[in-house]
Amino acid sequence: MATKNKFIAVIGNSKASAQEIKLAEEIGREIAQNGAILVCGGLDGVMEAACRGAVSEGGLTVGILPGTSRNDANQYVKIPIVTGIGYARNIVVVKSAQAVIAVGGGYGTLTEIGYALKNGIPVVGIDTWQLTNKDKINDSIIRVENALDAVSTALEMISD
Repeated sequence: MATKNKFIAVIGNSKASAQEIKLAEEIGREIAQNGAILVCGGLDGVMEAACRGAVSEGGLTVGILPGTSRNDANQYVKIPIVTGIGYARNIVVVKSAQAVIAVGGGYGTLTEIGYALKNGIPVVGIDTWQLTNKDKINDSIIRVENALDAVSTALEMISD
């Protein structure tokens, strides 16, 4: 049975800046207001802020956890998925989504961006990694400036 729900992953650092937290929360609200399901790594920082925003609008949140306990999930994750595979769970986060929104981020975020792009999953980015290959800028990450544009772009990129 196919689902008509749209799944958007929000990725970013667990040790995020105040600006990234605010932006992630706005993105979470926009995802919920558009009836999409938010997928993330289920922990702190950008992930928690996005979940908080989605839940504030009655949205559904899924946290793909690296550890072995659902208690590791932030308080806004409605569906915790326990993997026990550490940060190899990053591929599960992006493969569970139809589009990815990257907010800032460290090396874990970079791996998720790579997994998404390798698998043909569109990546929308705000203040995140810039990719280059042999000194040429790779524009695979769709750059936007705000939460509304991030979510509307992600939704446009999802093929039915």
